[in-house]
Amino acid sequence: MNPIDFEKGGGLVPAIIQDAHTGQVLMLGYMNEESLAKTEATGKVTFFSRSKNRLWTKGETSGNFMEYKGHEVDCDGDTLLVQAIPVGPVCHTGTATCFGEGSAKGFLHALDATIAERQGADLESSYTAHLFQKGTNKIAQKVGEEAVELVIEAMDSNDDLFKNEAADLMYHYLVLLRDRGMSLADIEELLRERHQK
Repeated sequence: MNPIDFEKGGGLVPAIIQDAHTGQVLMLGYMNEESLAKTEATGKVTFFSRSKNRLWTKGETSGNFMEYKGHEVDCDGDTLLVQAIPVGPVCHTGTATCFGEGSAKGFLHALDATIAERQGADLESSYTAHLFQKGTNKIAQKVGEEAVELVIEAMDSNDDLFKNEAADLMYHYLVLLRDRGMSLADIEELLRERHQK
């Protein structure tokens, strides 16, 4: 891990807080050496509040703590990416993130976008384009095959094979969604609606 250059920002570095499960960007705060040390020691994300001029543990008054899971340092050593699990709303407005619910989507959304771009790609250079060319029935059949293979591996004890089959199923499922004119965001929205009921 890169060393953290606290001096570059006058003793503070920006700390981008990311949901450790979803990858969603939750908020931005500032940390100094003491707040980072307290975060690591207590397991609760703690910032240096510029307005209060003191250490401030997120949730100390609201109870909406963020459980610290780890951090990374950027290439220049002057910004932290902190992975955490929020306990309750993150933003003072009561929302899950300070940047809007759809602000960060993570790798699966990036893969979904790449799959969409490959729909019209050269068949010789893209397996994805080749799948689209075969049509809905063949893509759906491939999803079924991958699902069966995942079920078989689930009954075995080889975690590596299970993960590989899970990845294959996820990829082919995303291809099928795009073939049907849908995106991962469409399914995510439906799941969000169900979750709220």
